[in-house]
Amino acid sequence: MAWKPVSMAHVSANSNGEQLTMNAASAQLKVLMSGGFTGAYEQLLPEFERTTGIKVTTGSGSSQGTGPQTIGVQLARGVSADVVILSREGLNELIAANRIADGTDVDLARTPLGVAVRARTPKPDVSTVETFKQVLLKAKTVAIPGSTGGIWLMTDLFPRLGIAEKINVKVTLRGTDATAMIAAGDVDLAVLPISEILHAAGVDCAGTIPPKIQFVQMFSAAVVAGSNEIEGSKRLIEFLASARASEAIRNSGMEPLATSR
Repeated sequence: MAWKPVSMAHVSANSNGEQLTMNAASAQLKVLMSGGFTGAYEQLLPEFERTTGIKVTTGSGSSQGTGPQTIGVQLARGVSADVVILSREGLNELIAANRIADGTDVDLARTPLGVAVRARTPKPDVSTVETFKQVLLKAKTVAIPGSTGGIWLMTDLFPRLGIAEKINVKVTLRGTDATAMIAAGDVDLAVLPISEILHAAGVDCAGTIPPKIQFVQMFSAAVVAGSNEIEGSKRLIEFLASARASEAIRNSGMEPLATSR
């Protein structure tokens, strides 16, 4: 896994406009993040770096699962990280495995599942349980996350709808490249968190799946146990959970959980 460096300003201004100078060597964070929060994060990170002088590098991984890029698997094999941002279900697994610093977990935002199709193609009707079910059955290929949302679809929703045997044979489990497959025409549609659909190029959102069968996914952040940058990590999480971040989170298709923080 390659870390993605993000530019920073060594001299920045705080909320009062005062100039801050920081030693970059003592203010560097590594973040491991799943795809659902990416749209908001990419909007917010430049401001965090500019106003704090803290440099952040970002790696990606799945919230849950057994693949080599799952965040938990990466941490287990020694990948260095200070902060993780992933589904609440995935974070709870990390907490149970003692990989999270006690009391540092914070819920940031939530987003429903939606249906993605190739841009400028007809949008199927997914407004009712029956129409959503028929769209799945008629599709030749369907992409779903290989993580939290996909696990729920495969183990809960598809069996409940009585279509597990028919749909599972045409499902492809994907990581963050599901929208790229849609854009390229490699699959007919994808069922993904809305936040992954709205910021992706070459895809359109056909709508959210019906409320009666909806799975609203929570994305959370925490400091990794053993991090040497506890204070900087907490500052990043506080910023992402603040009211200041709410607009970017909403623009990415998520509901922010910040109040007056």
